Amino acid sequence: MSDHAETSISLTRVIDAPVEMLFAAWTDPALLEQWQAETVSFEPFEGGAFRFETADEDEPGRVHVVNGTVLKFETDRLLVERWSYSEDDGTTDDSVLTVTFRAIDDERTEITLIEDAPAHADPESRIFSIEAWDAALNELAELLE
Repeated sequence: MSDHAETSISLTRVIDAPVEMLFAAWTDPALLEQWQAETVSFEPFEGGAFRFETADEDEPGRVHVVNGTVLKFETDRLLVERWSYSEDDGTTDDSVLTVTFRAIDDERTEITLIEDAPAHADPESRIFSIEAWDAALNELAELLE
């Protein structure tokens, strides 16, 4: 259990949006492009592939690319995705992202995000990822609320 905790980060947030809208924001490429990445392809089913492309704000012309696979897809309830980020040196950082959605009522949804990645064994990686996901969830909330 301690090994898992060292490689895992978790965030929970309540967003003022119906569960259907929040789930769509995680699975519809047009919505994903409004908060997650600049260019998105996403196949919304188990086994589906996805790709996110985002320009680097500090290095013009550099693009960050994440490729992945949808491991589990339960409409309005659960997404489990394998993410693979390719580094400039040819290595890849892989992670598994689990996102659960729980309707609190017709207008509010609790979302819990857990990212498990070997890189998170490094405290700086955990902090960076927590801050990045927190900012992404803030942007998502602003989009939907």
